[in-house]
Amino acid sequence: MKKTTALIVAVATLAVAGNVLAAGDAAAGKSKAASCAACHGPGGNSVNPIWPKLAGQHAAYIVKQLKAFKSGARKDPLMSPMSAPLSDQDMENLGAYFASEKPK
Repeated sequence: MKKTTALIVAVATLAVAGNVLAAGDAAAGKSKAASCAACHGPGGNSVNPIWPKLAGQHAAYIVKQLKAFKSGARKDPLMSPMSAPLSDQDMENLGAYFASEKPK
C-alpha cells in the first residue's frame, strides 16, 4: 500500500512539474506580440470587431489556436502565415502574455 501511495505522489509531482515547465514567459511573449498588435491591438485589445480581443484569454486556448493555424487544421489567410514561424515556446509565451493582459 505504501508503494502505491508513493507512486501516486511521484506521478502527481511530475505532472505538476511538467505543467510548470511548459508555462510560457509573458515578458518574452510581449516582445513577440509586437506584430500581433497590428490587428489585435495593443495588449490584445482589438478595436476592430473582425479581429478578436486576445487580452485576458486563457493561455491554453491561445496556444491551441496558434497550433491549429500553423498545422493547417484551422485556416485563415492572415493567421496561417503569422503562426507558421512560431515555435511551441513562442506560442506558450504569447499565450502567457495575452492571458496576463486585461481586456478593455
